[in-house]
Amino acid sequence: CVIHSSFHIDVPEAEYDIIINPKMSFGTGHHETTSSMLRWILSDSMQGKKVLDMGCGTGVLGIMAKKCGAESIVAVDIDDKSVANSIENAEANTVELDVRLGSTPPDGNYDLILANIHRNILLDQMPAYAKNLKQGGEVWLSGFYAEDIPYLTKAAESMGLEHTETRSKDEWQWIRLKK
Repeated sequence: CVIHSSFHIDVPEAEYDIIINPKMSFGTGHHETTSSMLRWILSDSMQGKKVLDMGCGTGVLGIMAKKCGAESIVAVDIDDKSVANSIENAEANTVELDVRLGSTPPDGNYDLILANIHRNILLDQMPAYAKNLKQGGEVWLSGFYAEDIPYLTKAAESMGLEHTETRSKDEWQWIRLKK
C-alpha cells in the first residue's frame, strides 16, 4: 500500500505530501514518535544542514528534512530491507538520500542527528552522536518513555551534550540535545 500523508503544523505554508510505501519498515508518519519528529523538522530550519537519520526505517524523517532544505542526508538502518525501502521512498519523493546499511553512526560532521529508536540503542550510540556532531549542532531523540529520559540525559550530559527540550505525546517522549 502507498500512503500519501500530509503533515500540518501552525506555520503558514508548512504542508508537505510525503509518499511512503512502508513494506516491512517502520515510519509511515502516523506513529506518535514519527509524527512528532516530523512536526519538529517542520518547525525548525533545515536550510543547508547536514543531517544523519539513524534507524531510518522508511526514510520518512530524512525525506522530510531534505524537502525542508537540508543540504545532505545520511540515512542508516541495520535492516537491508529498510535500506532498500528508504531508497525506493526517496526516489518516489524525488529527493536524494545517502542510504547505508549499518549498526553504528558513520563518521561525519553533522548539524543534526535524528534518532527515533529504542532507549538501549540510543544509549549505546550516544558516544558516536556526540563525536560526530558539529559544535552547536543538535541531536533529536524519540522512541522512548518518560522513565527513560533520566538515563538518556545523563549519558548525553556526560558527553558534553546539553538537554534543551522535552516534548511528549501520549506515552511517548522526545528530547532535544545540543553540543
